[in-house]
Amino acid sequence: MNKKMMNRPLEARKASPLLVSLSAVFLGVVAGALLILLIGKNPVTGFDKILFGALSNVRRIGNTLGMSTQLILIGLSVAFAFKTGLFNIGASGQMLMGGITGSILAYYLPLSMPRPLYLAVIIAASALVGALWGFISGFLKAKFNVHEVVSTIMLNWTAYWLVYDWIQRFIVDPTIVVKSKPIETAHTLRADWITDLTKFSTLNYGFLIAIIACVVIWFILTKTTLGFRLKAVGSNRFCAEYAGIKVNRAIMISMAVAGALAGLAGLTYYCGYSNIMEMGKMPNEGFDGIAVALLGNCSPLGVFFAAIFFGILKMGRGSLAATGIPTEIADTIIATIIYFTATNVILANFWNMLFKKSYEKKEDAIALALEKQGKKDIDISTLDKDKRNNLIKEGKKLLKAEKDKKKKEAK
Repeated sequence: MNKKMMNRPLEARKASPLLVSLSAVFLGVVAGALLILLIGKNPVTGFDKILFGALSNVRRIGNTLGMSTQLILIGLSVAFAFKTGLFNIGASGQMLMGGITGSILAYYLPLSMPRPLYLAVIIAASALVGALWGFISGFLKAKFNVHEVVSTIMLNWTAYWLVYDWIQRFIVDPTIVVKSKPIETAHTLRADWITDLTKFSTLNYGFLIAIIACVVIWFILTKTTLGFRLKAVGSNRFCAEYAGIKVNRAIMISMAVAGALAGLAGLTYYCGYSNIMEMGKMPNEGFDGIAVALLGNCSPLGVFFAAIFFGILKMGRGSLAATGIPTEIADTIIATIIYFTATNVILANFWNMLFKKSYEKKEDAIALALEKQGKKDIDISTLDKDKRNNLIKEGKKLLKAEKDKKKKEAK
C-alpha cells in the first residue's frame, strides 16, 4: 500500500466553535457533578432541581428569560468590542448609566405621555448615554492609546459614584434611603399581556429588545462594510490601517455601540426585571457578560443561547437549597465553564487530533481498497461521496482481516 501515490482527498475536519463551546459546557457540568458527589449529595437530584427551579412552569420560564435578557445584551456588548480587538470590561458602568437614565426619566416623564412614545424615549436615551460612556473609552484609546481595560475599569467606578449621588439627589426613596423610589408599573418595560401570559413573571419588553439587538448586530457584522472594517481592525490593526481603514474611527464606533448595548441592558434590568436601583451596588451582569461572550464565541446567535443557559443556572440555583446542596455550586459550574472556554485552544487541539486520527484511518482504508482493486493511482478527489464511503467500508474490512490474520500468526 503506497499512500504517497494517492492524491489526498480532503483535509481532516477542524473542530467547530460550537463543538468547543459544548465541550466546555460538558466539562463544567461534569466538574459540578463531581463537586456535588464530594459533599455526599446526588448530582442527578441537584441538576434536576436546577432545571425545576428554572423551567418547571410558565412563570419560572418567564423569570429565566427575564434574567437572561440582561446577559444577552451585555454578552453582545462584550462580543461586539471583541470583534474589533477591544476588551470591554466596563459594561457594568455602562449598564449603570443606562439604568439611571431610564430610571430618572421614568420618575419625571408624565404618566399621561403616550406609552409608545414613552418607550421610544427611554430606550433611545438609555442607549445614547451608554454609547457616550463607551465612546469615552474608545476616544481615549484612539487618541491617546489609553488601554481600554484601564479606562473602562475607571469609568465603572465613576458611574458607580455618579449613580450613588444621583439616586440621593433625584429619586431616593424617603422610607429606605439606600434605594430609589419604585417605578410605576406603567413606566416600566413590563406589559400586562406578557405578565398575564407568564403568570406574573419578570419577563418584559426587554427580551424583545434583546432579540432585535441580536439581529441588528448580526446584520452589522455580516452584511455591512462597517462590520467588515471593524472585524478587519480586530484581526490586524496595522494591516487594516495600511488598507485604508480608519482604525481610530472604528475603535470609537465599536466602543460606542458596545456601550449602547450595555446601556440597554441597564434599562431592561432596572426598569423591567426590577423597578428600583440600589445605592452602592455594582451589577455583576457586567462581568457575567464576558463569560457569555466567550461561551457564545462572540457570535450573536451563540451569545443568545449562552445567555439563556447561564440564565437557567442562575435562576435554578435557588432550588438547590431544598436538597442541601450549596447554591454556590451553580456559580462554580459557571466559573468552570468560563475556565474551559478560556482554554478553548486546548479543547480545539484535542478534537482536531481526534478528527485527524479518524481521517488517517479512513485514508488508510481507501488506499488499501484501491490497492486491492488495482486502482491505487486514482485521484480520490474525483470520486463522489457514496463511492468514497463504499471504499472506506471495504478498506476497513480488509484492515480488520489483516489484523485478525496477524493475531492468528502471533498465536
